Parts: sequence; structure tokens; C-alpha cells
Amino acid sequence: MKKLNLIYIALFAVVFSCKEKVKASKVEKKIATIDSVTVKKHLYTLASDDMEGRMTGTPGIEKAAKYIENEFKRIGLKTYDTLKDYRQTFTFTNRRTKEDITTSNIIGVLEGKSKKDEYVIVSAHYDHLGIRKKEGQLDSIYNGANDDASGVTGVLALAEYFKDKGENERTIVFIAFTAEEMGLVGSTHFGKGIDASKFIAGINLEMIGKVPNSGPNTAWLSGFDRSDFGKIVQKNLEGSGYQLFADPYPKYNLFFRSDNASLARLGVPAHTFSATPIDIDKDYHQASDEAETLNMTVITQTIKAVAKGTESIINGTDTPTRVVLTEEEMGGKKKKKE
Repeated sequence: MKKLNLIYIALFAVVFSCKEKVKASKVEKKIATIDSVTVKKHLYTLASDDMEGRMTGTPGIEKAAKYIENEFKRIGLKTYDTLKDYRQTFTFTNRRTKEDITTSNIIGVLEGKSKKDEYVIVSAHYDHLGIRKKEGQLDSIYNGANDDASGVTGVLALAEYFKDKGENERTIVFIAFTAEEMGLVGSTHFGKGIDASKFIAGINLEMIGKVPNSGPNTAWLSGFDRSDFGKIVQKNLEGSGYQLFADPYPKYNLFFRSDNASLARLGVPAHTFSATPIDIDKDYHQASDEAETLNMTVITQTIKAVAKGTESIINGTDTPTRVVLTEEEMGGKKKKKE
């Protein structure tokens, strides 16, 4: 009888071990995807009236910050550097009102493998213009769906994608920058505390929700000729059916009007992806910039293209050339187009 009991115990151990292996196998085989359902959830949440236009220093942007934090936690990102949580909190003085505002960049980290001390930033700004009541205008909430809830949606989707993929040799730092609309304040603050030589590239997403003038399945990149970052992305996209073009709006000086500029001024090959015809976009900085005006397929396909296009940089096989700026370009920040 004792021998029989031992046999049963042994059989139970084998069965249990097999089940555990099957479970582990299922976890390991989680497929990395970027789907339009998740994209829509992020976008509609961040651009909802409940966020009150996400103006820096308001309860609305605090709601957005908490949403992004919770998503970083769900995905399983680590905190950045010596921070105790996902917030890099600081205080600055509003240039227009002269009031002090306390706000936070939201930062999550996916540690690399063989090159964990080399960093790639994936970023977008999560602030917008808040509530602006104008005579004769029924809608006073500037939701900022395209500018830049679409970009933050991309950051969240890419964070989950690369976490599930688990093949990043370099460390990826995912950042939702605050106070971009007030003069690139959040990204400038972040840049002050880094060793720029360790930052290999900056992948910034801004206004990726509409079909650009170059047509479907295309995007454009700011500052294309300032490093070979864009050429690396083009090479990786060959055969994918998606194309990347140089910024078609040189007169707008867009390279210096988004958060990539704060890093580029430190020499980092940081560029902004966009998929919007900004020269004719009637919703830019208007209350009409609502989630319903955007194309979920365009956003989803653009995020997928960014993932594929930057894959060799994140995996450590390609390193873009550094950005070199003139003394004048190193100076004051350019104003955003009103």
C-alpha cells in the first residue's frame, strides 16, 4: 500500500509539473500586437470631456496623468532612475500669468538586455489647452484629440507592444511630457537631468490621427535631414506598404515646435512622427479637435509603422547619427502656430 501511495504522489507531481509548464508556455507565447480596439480606448479616454482639455496645472490633466500611470503599471513598466513612482514632479513659472505651477512628466521604463545603459525615448505630450469660453462658441472644451491624445495613445500602445515582444536590447524610456503647449516645459526639464550621450534616439509622436497630404499609409518626420534616423526608419519599412517622408512644411519650422527639440538641442537624434496635413487642418488648436474627427485605422497603422521602423534602433543594430545645431538654433524656443 505504501508503494502504491508513492506511485500516486509521483504521478500527481508529474501532472502538476506538466500543467505548470503549459501555463508558463502560454505566458511566454503572448503575442505582441497593436490593435485598433485598444487604440480607441486610450484615445477616447484621454480626449474625453471628463479630462477638461488637459491644461497643465488643472484637475483635468491630473485625471490624464492618473490614467497614464495606471496603464504603465498594468503593462509592467519600471520607474525611471531614482524616482519612487512614475511621476517626475517639478514646479515652473507660467510665462504668461507668472503663476507657479506644479506638474509632472509621466515616465515608465522597459529595461534593455545587452545594452541596458543605452536609452531610446518614446514620447508625446499629454497636456492641451483646457477650457476656453468664447462668445458664440457652444463648445468650450479643447479636447486635443489629435494634439496630442493621439500621440500619447501611441506611447501607451508601443509600451505594451515592446513589453510583450520582450526583444529590446536597449532600454526604452516611455514619457508623457507635460506643459508642451506652454513652451516645451516638461521635455526641457527632463533634458536638464540626463547624460545625453547615453540617449541613442528620441521617437516623438505628435498628431498622428489623420491622413497626410502624402496619402494613406504614410507619415512624415520632422528634421529628416538633421540625422540619418529617418533613413533607418525608411529602410526598415521597405516592403511593408507603409512609407515615411521628410517634413513637407519647412516654413513652419516644426522640428523645433515639439518635445523632440528639447532633446535635439542636447545632440540626441530626436524627431517627431506626424500624420496630419497641418497646413489645412481646421481642427488644430480648436475646440473641434475631438476624437470623432480622427481615423482609428490611421492611428493604428502609424503606430505599427513606428514600431517596425524603429525596431533596429531599439534592438541595437542601428545607431542614428547625432544632431548638430547652429548656435542660433540652440537658443530660444520657437512659438507654436496659433
